[in-house]
Amino acid sequence: MISVIIDKETDNKIIESEKRIIIREKNDINHLKNSFRIKIGEKIRAVDGEFEYIIQVLEIEKKEIICEIIEKNEDKFSTRTIIHSAIGMLKNDKMNLTIQKLTEIGVGKIIPYFSKRCIIKLSEKKDKWDLISKEALKQCQGVRFLEIPEPVNLEKLELTSYDLIIVPYEATEEYSLKNIITKLESKPKKILYIIGPEGGFESSEIAYLEKQGAKIVTLGKRILRAETASIIVGGILINEFE
Repeated sequence: MISVIIDKETDNKIIESEKRIIIREKNDINHLKNSFRIKIGEKIRAVDGEFEYIIQVLEIEKKEIICEIIEKNEDKFSTRTIIHSAIGMLKNDKMNLTIQKLTEIGVGKIIPYFSKRCIIKLSEKKDKWDLISKEALKQCQGVRFLEIPEPVNLEKLELTSYDLIIVPYEATEEYSLKNIITKLESKPKKILYIIGPEGGFESSEIAYLEKQGAKIVTLGKRILRAETASIIVGGILINEFE
């Protein structure tokens, strides 16, 4: 089903007292009218980051599409366990791919960070990242928006709020991700997994993370690209704790 996003960044609005959703975002209107050739009476889907709405088209105007709210549903697409990912800053196309795919599989937050071997240096996050995430959310039929805060240094990651912190590292062979999950005494409520930058972690950074309670794991004998590791680990965790 076709989806539209409703948030403070768009011109789309919910008028719950009238059971209406007004679509005024230019890109959405062009997409619905020209690509999908939407007609009066057809149903589409809207999400506001918390709820899913099934809406029916009532009027199609030049600058707005007026829809009636048929259903308002709780979010049934997100995992109960909160899963976040901290990603060492990657080059443009790789970061874009990571954001797109982690949105699709259901990661709730991506925290970009700088470490000693990061190649990319930015003073602030890119607006394009939010756009990529929202487009991916429409495609995957998710409800909850992916949060992307401003980049921080590795040492500034807020680790104390997580029940489980996982760090894949190519120089360890002692524990696999499966071993860590199997040995958990209780189901964690909030998980963070930290993926190193393209240049990898320095041993001092691993020592720091281990001291903070992180579980250092191996993903096997092959050395994976950062974007590949981020998708694999996220997929395993979401499948395990959905």
